[in-house]
Formats: sequence, structure tokens, C-alpha cells
Amino acid sequence: MTVSECPRCQSQNIVKSGVVNERQRYLCKKCNYYFTVNKIGKRIDNYYVTKALQLYLEGISYREIERIIGVSHVTVSNWVKEFKVKKPSHTDYHPTYKIFNHLELVEYLKDKGHLSGAGMIITELGDKFMLIKWERFKD
Repeated sequence: MTVSECPRCQSQNIVKSGVVNERQRYLCKKCNYYFTVNKIGKRIDNYYVTKALQLYLEGISYREIERIIGVSHVTVSNWVKEFKVKKPSHTDYHPTYKIFNHLELVEYLKDKGHLSGAGMIITELGDKFMLIKWERFKD
């Protein structure tokens, strides 16, 4: 893997500067920043970070998000802390969700009985769609 720019200042003026833990070390001549190349495959796509945070804001638990997206609940918790996301308190409602493919979603929405209630949102989730619906707690 070749490095083309500094991750701090995006300068093209970089040189090799030794090896650390069997990884090539580089030095940016412009800002004097030492860095190594990131490991391939260790980053999670921003799409999944965004979806996880959206689901968290909709009231879905960390473990449910883990089952839906396939990312550890600890990772989701770390993202919530990192981005300082605060869940709004709404105790009168709780979310339920269903995952559909395109044709199943169309059939589900044809029934007008499914459209009444407290509220719903549909979001893309990879090649499927997630329908989140809020319902009042029953007394």
C-alpha cells in the first residue's frame, strides 16, 4: 500500500521514516506529523454508523441494533458516546420495527389499517427496508 498524503494536513510532501511494529512509518515534511498506514478492513463504513445512530434515536436498544446491523452493541455504545447523541425521553411510546424487502413493503403499505397509529418511518437498510412504528403503551 502506498501513501499519497498526510492524514493531518493532506500534504503530498511525505517521506518514509522507519518501521514500527512491522508497519511502515511516514513523516510529513510540511507539519512534522509521524503516522503509519491504517489497517485494511478495520473501519466500519459511515453508512452503518449513521444507521446505528438513527436507530438509537428512534428508541431501539443497543442489542437490537446489533442484531439488525451486525455491529457489536459495544461499538454502537461507543459511537453514541463519541458523537454525544442524547436519546429524547418519550415514555408514552415504544418503537416496534419490521424489516421488509421491496415487494413485502409495498404489500404492507397497501393495507390502510397499518397506516393508522402514532407514527411511522421507513428507512433503507442495505438492500432491505426497515419500518419503525411507534405505539402507545397499553395501560
